[in-house]
Amino acid sequence: MSNGPSTGPLDLSIIIPAFNEEGRLPAAIAGLQRYLDGNHAATEVLIVENGSVDRTLAIAREAAENDSRFQVIHLADRGKGRAIRAGVRASRGASVALCDADFSMPVEQISRLLAGIDSGADIAIGSREAPGAQRIGEPPHRHLMGRVFNWLVGVVAVPNIDDTQCGFKAFRGNAAHELFARQRIDGWAFDVEVLFLATRGGYRIVEVPITWRYDPSSRVRPVRDTIAMMRELGAIRLNAMRGLYG
Repeated sequence: MSNGPSTGPLDLSIIIPAFNEEGRLPAAIAGLQRYLDGNHAATEVLIVENGSVDRTLAIAREAAENDSRFQVIHLADRGKGRAIRAGVRASRGASVALCDADFSMPVEQISRLLAGIDSGADIAIGSREAPGAQRIGEPPHRHLMGRVFNWLVGVVAVPNIDDTQCGFKAFRGNAAHELFARQRIDGWAFDVEVLFLATRGGYRIVEVPITWRYDPSSRVRPVRDTIAMMRELGAIRLNAMRGLYG
């Protein structure tokens, strides 16, 4: 079904980074369409494809041709942080939500994040650790690795947040634009960097409990990506020491 473009300001921008997501993106698009059809907010969905070698870009463009609520941004270079930064830069919503293409969080729970923003937070983080959250099907070793990394994040960059790495987050629009304009990390630890900047800037952050289902086809490579993120944590501290964040 094709939907006409929104008039006036947008209420919400949803950003989906997509790298080699031909297998999961169609279901994500269909789920978002159902969610948006039942939601009266004026919304845009920005699919940011970067460096894919499969049909991800073609699938995203087909969605945009059939539904004007969807838009596509194509980047030649890879990196989740790079993709999110480009999506935020192009976004027009009063609120900005970041969602992974696997939708390991039920799409309807976007509304939980937005309720956190509506209650006065500048940033609402989908949390797998907050009271009331549910983890489904996650192997114990993956959970342990995530907890160790989050402990390290707390020591090095962002204290007092139990789950910095969940891919589902919402921002007040002006906060998103200000923070991501200063973001420099192109890889997985981009969200740690943004939360580091947010805590330094006095932004109000809340963690929102979500239901999260482990996806065995996740793009995360536990050992290699954890090592890369640890290097990026060091880069965040070094950038701050050099005054690169302003």
